[in-house]
Amino acid sequence: MATQGPRWTDGATQADMEPRTEEAEAEAAAAPQGEERNPRTMLIKVTALDIALPLLLYYGLRMLGMNQWLALVVSGALPLARLVYQVVRERKVERTTLFSLSIIVTSTLVSLLTGDPRLVLARESYFTALVGLWMLSTLLAKRPFLYAATIQILPEATARSWREDWENSPEFRKAMRLMTAAWGAAFLIDAAGRVVMAYTLPVDSVPLLGTGLLVVMLIAVVQFSKAYAKRLSARLGRPSSV
Repeated sequence: MATQGPRWTDGATQADMEPRTEEAEAEAAAAPQGEERNPRTMLIKVTALDIALPLLLYYGLRMLGMNQWLALVVSGALPLARLVYQVVRERKVERTTLFSLSIIVTSTLVSLLTGDPRLVLARESYFTALVGLWMLSTLLAKRPFLYAATIQILPEATARSWREDWENSPEFRKAMRLMTAAWGAAFLIDAAGRVVMAYTLPVDSVPLLGTGLLVVMLIAVVQFSKAYAKRLSARLGRPSSV
């Protein structure tokens, strides 16, 4: 009997009636309960709070006459404040949150000790570089980043489908690993670009250009992921859902 291919769908599947492995049960227990978070809504929220708002604050402070270094430090503290608020509100610290907090706190302390605005600009590359390396490191783990992160925000029916596909389809596992590699590479390219811009361009132009670079890289990797998913669906003779 041929192995059934992965289902990248949003509907209920036979997985509802099939027994799960112990690992699948553990993933199900770890998944959010009672509330299905929309990935697009979460992406918009993070973009607004961690990218757009700090950018607007920086240029607003510059218009008010604040010096470059202090404006960068103050605007860069917003993501840190959001993460701290999240930890206090949820009363728990997830691994991804702890990772983000440690990087932001460390880079902020370095910036405070130096007083160099270009170093403050370059600190953004520390975060994206470590995120990229972390994503690539998960290729050696049982579950690559893209699978482990995405399944936490999928509707429960789709999450069950993904767990079954991970267990039964080598092609699905290959797709998750390949797209995780693409995301990791994109963040490393972004990190390298930020360092170059921080030390070669006018300071006031770098925050906007750095944000533009990140947006371009994210669009590129998202489009790559969609194209790969469509090719996989076509190979398996199923309509694409992306």
